[in-house]
Amino acid sequence: MRLLVLGGSAFLSRAVAADAATRGHEVVAANRGRSGPVPDGVRHVRLDRADPFPEALAAEGFDAVVDVSRTPSHVRRAVSALPDAHWVFVSTINVYADDADPGGPGVGRLRAPQADDVDGAEDPEAYGAMKVACEELVRAGAVTSAVVRPGLIVGPGDPSGRFTYWPARLGRARDTGAGTDVLAPGDPADPMQVIDVRDLATWLVDLAERRTEGTFDGVGPVAPIGEHLAAAARGVGAEPRWVWADDDALAAADVRPWSGERSLPLWLPRPEYSGMPAHDAGPALAAGLAPRPVEDTARDTLAWLRATPDAEVTGLTAAEEATVLTHIAVP
Repeated sequence: MRLLVLGGSAFLSRAVAADAATRGHEVVAANRGRSGPVPDGVRHVRLDRADPFPEALAAEGFDAVVDVSRTPSHVRRAVSALPDAHWVFVSTINVYADDADPGGPGVGRLRAPQADDVDGAEDPEAYGAMKVACEELVRAGAVTSAVVRPGLIVGPGDPSGRFTYWPARLGRARDTGAGTDVLAPGDPADPMQVIDVRDLATWLVDLAERRTEGTFDGVGPVAPIGEHLAAAARGVGAEPRWVWADDDALAAADVRPWSGERSLPLWLPRPEYSGMPAHDAGPALAAGLAPRPVEDTARDTLAWLRATPDAEVTGLTAAEEATVLTHIAVP
């Protein structure tokens, strides 16, 4: 297979290029060359997607294309240049308009498409709406296509620093010793799901190879967040004492959800975000997605973090967590 990866130098698109090259496919990664090198065995073509799509690249002919763009004009130009390739477009569960509703493809209500390019820094809410428009462009312009809507993508190389908080925190707890107090968010029964970047990448290449068509939520199985965190602890060899704090207690302590400064990653206020981490993984699993255990993801993520001192980790600092713990009633 001749595969074009639009990207190929960072996180998911890089994992896709690496997986395809390992299988022996002829892989071209087209990007600006600003996010790092492409994987071994992958040919790099310099491409700024704000420019017209290069005729020479289009003329090479590709069996499949994997695209992770959020920008409608970029997708429009690329699909117009390569309509005969099988497109695998990586969208997002942020296309769904109601974060309280776990309804997936054909069931969940979508945001109104934003067909014009919008600066995400100026309007973060436009992200999902632009992805809706990109999906429509792929379906309308490509002869065959698969659209994948991932949730929280985790694992080594994660530039967002969201899930990485937990292997980092639990690694410190392991070093401190059994019984270390670790702040945990919400109710341990709250649903949560993650997908390892390597498993998602492998599946995307499978979809390209098989020319699979359809729309899928690219998510791992739903499990209680207490089970996710316990699995992460086992993966890094930690035996923490979990101190669970509900939404009200966390908000009162100025802890913020999901990501960023003073955040507790994997925490989503309920019920307004109850659907976001609870999408049905069944259709994706039936189509070949094979998620690895959270233990393995946590172990490998911690190893990557400790080998990469400048890796991003978002969330509460050790001092901030200690302060919050002093205000949480511990039974």
